[in-house]
Amino acid sequence: MTRQTLPDIAEFTADAVRWLGTVAQQRTESVWGEGTDSVAVFENWTAEQEREHTDVISRYERKKFDAGWGALNSPVEFGGRALPMSYVLAFRRAEESFDVPRRTEMFSVTQQLVAPTVQQWGTDEQKATFVRAMLRTDLIACQLFSETEAGSDLAAVRTRATQADDGGWTIDGHKVWTSGARVADFGVALCRTDTSVAKHAGLTMFLVPMDAPGVTVTPIRQMTGGSSFNEVYLEGVELDDSYRLGPVGKGWQVALTVLAAERLDGGNLGLANADQAVELARNLGRPLTEIERDAIADLITRSYVQRIANMRVAGAVVAGNDPGPEASLGKLLATDTMARTSDVVRLLLGSDVTSDSGRWGTFAWAEHLLGAPGYRIAGGTDEIQHNIIAERVLGLPREPRP
Repeated sequence: MTRQTLPDIAEFTADAVRWLGTVAQQRTESVWGEGTDSVAVFENWTAEQEREHTDVISRYERKKFDAGWGALNSPVEFGGRALPMSYVLAFRRAEESFDVPRRTEMFSVTQQLVAPTVQQWGTDEQKATFVRAMLRTDLIACQLFSETEAGSDLAAVRTRATQADDGGWTIDGHKVWTSGARVADFGVALCRTDTSVAKHAGLTMFLVPMDAPGVTVTPIRQMTGGSSFNEVYLEGVELDDSYRLGPVGKGWQVALTVLAAERLDGGNLGLANADQAVELARNLGRPLTEIERDAIADLITRSYVQRIANMRVAGAVVAGNDPGPEASLGKLLATDTMARTSDVVRLLLGSDVTSDSGRWGTFAWAEHLLGAPGYRIAGGTDEIQHNIIAERVLGLPREPRP
């Protein structure tokens, strides 16, 4: 077997910068008071706006893929370059300095969670159909995992998949908190296929076409005013067995593949808004009190700690290790940064954050304050992250399941 010769990473980065310069302008230093002042944690788009933004991002992602800069660490057979994760991180750093479309959650779900899961668990036909198409974003995917009755206990899902005599399946159930369901082509749905065994053993995963008869998407109105999430009703959805992802009864193992990738993608959450809060303090037009200066210094310090934790996660990935506890710590730090950012903004703005004075960079923070608490649940609750650290770092015993 011939060992791959890796490109010099400095030359790789220089080539990436040259290519990025052909499709986008370099970012200039932002000027306070110009451009959008949105600091929303969850986008508040109409269905039409969500589709428009998704199409804009997809066009850029396809250009990137076709030029050899997408799916860098994916196998060559799927259009990738089979490069180590360090090259992915190098490209992302270069990309940050260019004014390219900012990816929404759907793109990390599709390219970094679902496509690799199909690559690992799919049949040859499924790999040929889905992996390259998802990496290129010809197909967009969402996660049909959470349910109202299950809470954080994913293995307690009640959505049923019943197999017919001809080998096909009928799915009935209800999923909630599904991001991107209005624009997704497929959803990866965790379903119960056997009630006679332990709950973790009776699950199977499916790839559900979101336009299949019986699939209904209903937006969930949030207190921010928008509808970033959706309910998805699955009522008599009939699927051929070719849509089953992984063996019958192995849905939990397939789900863990998705969740492991999800934990790696949350470390940067909140940092951009934390930086914006610091800029707000610089542009208040009045001297800061001692309490305000102390709060700003604390936020800056904590955001640097979060960045260091992100570097540890990246280092573990580059080394080929599973950064489970590191990723859990990064997620906890991210939700803490969001909460501290909210505290600082309330301290600096007072009533201006609750009433629209028309002043740039003030009332926009209301969406952050309303949205930030949701990330203590999204992407794995704080309690789940604490359990991972307790078991895998502190060595504490797992409580027996009832």
